[in-house]
Parts: sequence; C-alpha cells; structure tokens
Amino acid sequence: MAIGRETVENILKLTNPKWKTSITRIEPNKIVTRGYPQEDLIGNISYPEMAYLLIKGKMPSEKDSKMFESVLVSFCDHGVTPPSTQVSRLMASTGSSMNSCVSGGLLSFGKYHAGALERSMKILQELVQNGVIGYNGPLESHHDIRAVAGVVVDEFFNNNEKIPGFGHRYHSEDPRASKLIKIAEEYGCNGVHTELALAIEEILFETKGIKMNIDGANAGILSDLGFDWSLGTGVFMMGRLPGIISHVFEEKTNEPPFRKIFDIDEIHYQDTEVKTRSLARVMNKK
Repeated sequence: MAIGRETVENILKLTNPKWKTSITRIEPNKIVTRGYPQEDLIGNISYPEMAYLLIKGKMPSEKDSKMFESVLVSFCDHGVTPPSTQVSRLMASTGSSMNSCVSGGLLSFGKYHAGALERSMKILQELVQNGVIGYNGPLESHHDIRAVAGVVVDEFFNNNEKIPGFGHRYHSEDPRASKLIKIAEEYGCNGVHTELALAIEEILFETKGIKMNIDGANAGILSDLGFDWSLGTGVFMMGRLPGIISHVFEEKTNEPPFRKIFDIDEIHYQDTEVKTRSLARVMNKK
C-alpha cells in the first residue's frame, strides 16, 4: 500500500520535531501543564504553587508552598531606592508604555542589583556539594558548618571582597531576613544551606558587625527547597514584578510628565575649564 505525501510529512514531523518541551502540551481544546489539565489547576492552586510546578516540575508540599510564597512576598518592593524602580519610573514619566517601563526595570537587574541572590545561592550550593580546600567530608554538625563558613569568610576577607547576601546599604539588620529564617524553621525548610548561611552570618557579625540580608536568607532557603542557583534572578524577578508595575502606574497617574532627577546646576563636568573652540580653526589645521 502506497503511503501518501501528507502521511509521510506527518511521520517526519513526529520523528523530527523542531521544539521539545516537557512543560506544557498544547492540543486542540486541550492544555496540559506538567501532567495537569490547566482547567483543573485554575481555582485549585495558588500562583506560587503554579510557579513552583512550572519550575520544579512537581507540585509542592503544603509547607514548601507556604515557604515559596513567603520568599516571593519578601521580594515584592523596596520603595524608590532600587535602580530598577527608578529606571521604570523615569521611563514612565516620558510617556513610555507599561510594558516598556516594566521591561526597562527588569533589564536593569545585574551583578550589583538583583544578582546577589544568584551569586549567594551558587556559593552555598557549591560549598555543600564540593566543600572547601582543607576540609573534606559532609557537613553534618554545626562544628562542620562553622568550620567551612570560617574558611569562606577568610577567603573573601583576604581578597577584599564582600560576601553576597550579607550587609545592606540601608539596614543594619534587614527585618525581612530574620522573618524568613523564622518561617523556614517553622516549616522545616531550613536545611544545610540555610544553616551554612547562618554560620557565615555568625562570623561576620562577630568580626564586622554585619548581618544577613534578604538575599542571604533566601539563598539558603531556596537552595534547601531544591532550586538551582541559576534560577535565582528569575525568582527575584517574579517577586519584584508587582512592585515595579505599581510604581509605573503611580508615576503615570500621580506625577507630572518628564521627571527631572536633578537640576542642571547639580551636574559636575569633569572639564571645568571653559574653552571656546573654533571649528574653523580646527579645520584649518587639517
């Protein structure tokens, strides 16, 4: 029996797909996400649970769901102090669209803003997985964890570097961090990564008076929840997005357009000597 051209093309499509995904299957009148029909998820799970399901591929336990929800809430907003919020509001004052303003804010995330969570998660996960030079073996006791924490602190101090996740430019003690640690203890989500972060904090506070910030707390908690460090900035973005949207809306509805951050007399020019250059004189020299 001859195989028609249309049948051959369908076979080739099945054996040579251009895209592969295990997240959501789309068929006519059917949407299945991680094995669950989306109409069954709607109205039955929370947004944090849906985000957890999408990222991790499984439904969280009740305690893990509450913990992840607390993490996202903790990132919601920090006033107009962050560069991302300032960028978004400045763009909003020019008349840019909501999506452009929000995109501008998210694109301003980098190593020094929003990147600390990811870097802190990476440090904690690599320490738990690989240990440190001069100390081998699993981190089974507070003594083991404290020993590794001491090596890490010394290494950063010797290189004159700050440890991401500790210290804050506005808060001597970040109130969000202590609350997150307390919730993690209540839900049993404080594993070895969180304990290591706390040990680092102990040493930093004893030597420098520095305490853990929200990134350090969430780095330990998210790592203990099983999130890979490379997801850190993405999780931060999920938490911060509502705050950025609210700032853009406030700027558009409450403030006059074309916001000025500073006046012209507040601008310092490096070349303070006033020079009058003649274009004709420059051209004659050529």
